[in-house]
Amino acid sequence: MRTWFLLPLAAFAAHASAAEMTVSVEVPRLAVAEYHRPYVAIWIENGEGHVADLSVWYDLKLQDNEGEKWLKDMRQWWRRSGRSLALPADGLSGATRPVGEHSLTFPADHSALAALKPGDYQLVVEAAREVGGRELVRLPFSWPVADQTEHQVSGKTELGNISLNIQP
Repeated sequence: MRTWFLLPLAAFAAHASAAEMTVSVEVPRLAVAEYHRPYVAIWIENGEGHVADLSVWYDLKLQDNEGEKWLKDMRQWWRRSGRSLALPADGLSGATRPVGEHSLTFPADHSALAALKPGDYQLVVEAAREVGGRELVRLPFSWPVADQTEHQVSGKTELGNISLNIQP
């Protein structure tokens, strides 16, 4: 004999929701004599500090992992989590990006998002460039979201437009 259980649709929807976070980072074209692609770190913080790393772009192709030694130039990220990471980190490390807009999408089951408790957070993007400057931008957001949410901010030097789009 089979026993069937019926779940209310609302209960199923709560478990089936698939939030998604898309982060767009613009690397601006700079009129400088010696241009190097920036190193970029993207992470999430709450009021207590670092919560999760989303991505780190740096020179992965230098011999003897030489590119890793310049990661400390992203000072905020380095102090909060970089120095304790074993790099390259699978799913986190990536090559530096050329001028243009670059989008990263993180599904709800991504380890960084799955660990988020309801509350207020900040998406933090930090860039540092050899023979260049440093810049850090923050985008506040709340988690989870009931409706599609978009936040934007523009950097002033090393970063262009940064946007955060969260779909419930």
